[in-house]
Amino acid sequence: MASNGVACVLVALCSWILLPVSLHAQVTKTEHFNFPPGGVLHVANSTDELTIEGWDCPDAEITTIKSKKIYATKEQETADLDRIQITAQQRGNELVVTTDFPRYDVFPPPLPFRGGRHFELEYHIHVPRSASVIVDHDTGEVHIDNIAGDIRVKVQKGQINLRLPEDNSYTIDAKADIGNVYSDFPGRWHRRIWPLGARYEQASAGSHKLYLRSGFGDIAILKIRRPPWGLQQ
Repeated sequence: MASNGVACVLVALCSWILLPVSLHAQVTKTEHFNFPPGGVLHVANSTDELTIEGWDCPDAEITTIKSKKIYATKEQETADLDRIQITAQQRGNELVVTTDFPRYDVFPPPLPFRGGRHFELEYHIHVPRSASVIVDHDTGEVHIDNIAGDIRVKVQKGQINLRLPEDNSYTIDAKADIGNVYSDFPGRWHRRIWPLGARYEQASAGSHKLYLRSGFGDIAILKIRRPPWGLQQ
């Protein structure tokens, strides 16, 4: 009987540990903003997955998804997600998107899950293709697609992926402290005396500028290939 009791306790404990894997609280928000002609999108203190896409509309659209594993009631976890503030403000010719999330000392995950951040953020941002972009990203992937303006991205830990119009020329300064750099656009490699990390540069007078930095992670700069003229719709 005692062994059966222990087994029941172990089953219940395992079920409690596995429960958050499949259950999440989630908050999704979409906002629209006026975007100044020739303006700059500035994303500060973002984390997890950030996607920025160029489109034909003159305005900006920002969709954010905050999710969290459920350890308490769904209502309580959703309330906790509300403490993660993602705000957008117009500052001159910049649209500044800032993330402010509580640190572990005031927002700790419940035992036994301490030691790792317990929420996830996604950003899906559309801006005019002619926009310039500045990103200061913490941890996670940054994807930038079909942007023709200057791009400046710094990631502490994570991958940077760019897909850019193939007809444009760029001044490229891309460096990964620990990771590789791949580019479809012409440039030259800097030799490193140590095996980790890579730097890739290309100077083109009058072109758009790419300044990319990754502390730990790869950088990929890819061309958006247009189909041959006869195949275009």
